[in-house]
Amino acid sequence: MEKRKLREGLTADPDPLTREERAEWVQRFDAICLSSEAFIPFPDNRDRAARSHVQYVAQTGGSARDDVVSAAAAEYEMTMVHTGLRLFLH
Repeated sequence: MEKRKLREGLTADPDPLTREERAEWVQRFDAICLSSEAFIPFPDNRDRAARSHVQYVAQTGGSARDDVVSAAAAEYEMTMVHTGLRLFLH
């Protein structure tokens, strides 16, 4: 719906950014944060966050894999904080 509404105000669809343009654009941002009210149990989340130039991560902590995830964040020189607060229950 969002794209449809955007297109209503345009005369033509804009060309999508190339991979290089997107990477250049993301690198201009500083102090990008990622937060989760749930566990982030796998280090691949850090890999993806690093590609988006994330520098700070806040997550609940308390996962059996916190040490692995914290080490992955440290490899990318990300600051990670365990909030100890989980709002999502199931």
